[in-house]
Amino acid sequence: MPQAFFLLFVVVVTALIVLSRWINILREYERAVTFWLGKLSPQPKGPGLVFIFWPFETMERISLRTEVFDVPPQDVITKDNVSVKVNAVIYFRVIDPSKAVVEVQDYRFATSQLAQTTLRSVLGQVDLDELLSEREKLNEQLQEIVDKHTDPWGIKVSAVEVKHVDLPQEMQRAMARQAEAEREKRAKIIHARGEYEASKNLAKAADEIILNPVTLQLRYLQTLTEIATERNSTIIFPLPIEIMKAFGAWSEKFGLSSGFGPGTEDKKE
Repeated sequence: MPQAFFLLFVVVVTALIVLSRWINILREYERAVTFWLGKLSPQPKGPGLVFIFWPFETMERISLRTEVFDVPPQDVITKDNVSVKVNAVIYFRVIDPSKAVVEVQDYRFATSQLAQTTLRSVLGQVDLDELLSEREKLNEQLQEIVDKHTDPWGIKVSAVEVKHVDLPQEMQRAMARQAEAEREKRAKIIHARGEYEASKNLAKAADEIILNPVTLQLRYLQTLTEIATERNSTIIFPLPIEIMKAFGAWSEKFGLSSGFGPGTEDKKE
């Protein structure tokens, strides 16, 4: 009797173990790639309740959700010989579970390594300015290349994004000086344009004043009024050049000399 009970116990335990291996529950985002005596089954199983007749049949669980992989910083030398560190992030998912198991040993590791080498290869063919300004274009190029190489593995790469570009301190200072010079250049151009517009307006104002000389006197009086409102102790009266010319003509007419002109020299002789 004890031996019979022991045999029954062994049979029950073995049956429970076999049943636990046979009965499997897969989630909605999981699929089971099965092998019957080492041969790949035509279609993956799942989701839901799946029977795997172990030990004749084995399975590999594959997730169909989008996975995110952070590409570690890569040392890249750009086309214009600038050394930078670039890291990125890659989004991919399995669209063919059978290929992801059969065609590649570890699709996650293979995709990550491919992303790293592609990142160094593509970014090494562009200038630093293009790397900083046309990042979206480079992201699309990276995604196309990685997706093309992972397609035989049953992997779909949805996006590759360059996250951060780490520049050397010397290059950051040089770019800061360049940006400052560009701002000074724009400021000088704007100032020169303003001076040009002001000179055009002054020329038009001079033409109007020539047609009506009283305008100059009115402007002169307005200037004196503005000076008086500021409570200045000194007021400068501008003397028109026409008055000086009239005084010179009057002096020549009456034979007057300031002592510094030709008349003084004639008298000395």
